[in-house]
Amino acid sequence: MHLPGASLSLVWALPFVGLLLTIATGPTLFRHIWHAHYGKIAAAWSLAMLAPLAVIYGVAPASEATVHALLGEYLSFIVLLFALYVVAGGILVTGDLRGTPLTNTAMLGFGTLLASLVGTTGAAMILVRPLIRANEKRAHRAHVIVFFIILAANVGGALTPLGDPPLFVGFLHGVDFFWPLQHLWRQTAIVAGLVLIMFIVLDTVLWRRETPPRFRAAAPLRVRGKINVLLIALIIAAILLSAVWKPGLRWTILGTTLEAQNLARDAALIAIALVSLWLTPREHRASNGFTWEPIREVAKLFAAIFICIIPVLAMLDAGRQGPFAFLLTAVTARDNLPNEAAYFWLTGLLSAFLDNAPTYLVFFELAGGEARELMGPLAGTLAAISLGAVYMGALTYIGNAPNFMIYAIAEEQGIRMPSFFAYLFWAALVLIPLFVLLTALPIPPILKLS
Repeated sequence: MHLPGASLSLVWALPFVGLLLTIATGPTLFRHIWHAHYGKIAAAWSLAMLAPLAVIYGVAPASEATVHALLGEYLSFIVLLFALYVVAGGILVTGDLRGTPLTNTAMLGFGTLLASLVGTTGAAMILVRPLIRANEKRAHRAHVIVFFIILAANVGGALTPLGDPPLFVGFLHGVDFFWPLQHLWRQTAIVAGLVLIMFIVLDTVLWRRETPPRFRAAAPLRVRGKINVLLIALIIAAILLSAVWKPGLRWTILGTTLEAQNLARDAALIAIALVSLWLTPREHRASNGFTWEPIREVAKLFAAIFICIIPVLAMLDAGRQGPFAFLLTAVTARDNLPNEAAYFWLTGLLSAFLDNAPTYLVFFELAGGEARELMGPLAGTLAAISLGAVYMGALTYIGNAPNFMIYAIAEEQGIRMPSFFAYLFWAALVLIPLFVLLTALPIPPILKLS
């Protein structure tokens, strides 16, 4: 039984809003309590949504909705993140990188390119610690991490389903693996290029204001834990195979259908992560500063997000009959064709706060949900949804899972990161003008956003 989204009121969104506000303010207003008890706090907000749901609509519908959120959506999401976090965390880049503006720009550019190959999570885990070490003598460091989140953890992941969770969701719903690369590379090159230009200008200004740091004598760069590069290739192979192998076996648990190929893929990803832990020398992870806390924090908080978002998604799925009917009106032009500009901005802005993977799916379904049609005559609409979800996931720490992971690692390494709202301000200052430009650019086959 699905929740009656058409009859739900916006009151049901309060636990989700409360959870987001707690995530936003907790690390600033009650820092020690938050870091000690964030899992309990997230669980409390989940219970604040599930308990009334069970009382008003019954235990069975509440259980079905929870199982669907956790097994149908969250499981594959967190398993992929876990595998990439573990495997990429075993790749150790050694040598002395000097955090000059040119070196930092090169690392951010490389991370942007790497993101679509090994995922935004993989790129983040491979490069964030070398980037932090390269800048450990710098007086100004937080801006480097902010731009790294924007580029390596978001914009750079726009070209393959491996790159960013929303595109992985699209892949699971029938979008061809190489469709994003073929259709989104121009926009990604424009946005990434302009962000890199802004970064090198800012970093150069800050560099000149600082007392020149004393770097150690340069040591040659080396990559250790190379077995993990092969394991990342196996992760890619497992994902591709799950799209090809269709045995037709499925099981239903409380209304949620689990297909054999997806379960096999998730099991393979877990096995690959365990192999990485077994084969990678412990000193490599120790030198990387690898701990379980960032992925633990992401797993707990995003489990709560996937639960608390249940009624919000139900209301969105209700379309014109639900309380968010104005969204459907907003994304439909007067000629009843999709308004691509509206799809881009609404998907993007909601992705910044609702998590970009489920938001992508909502607008994917809102646009018809047929992958073949969306890749064909409605390609502009699919591009708008994809770009909005991927790019604007960079606007907040919770827009995309790697954002929060990078934030947690940077804080753990002693970098004082901007608060939730301060990060939102700086990210918007960098990105919103570019998104306005992207909306207006008449470069075919760029979005026909008008």
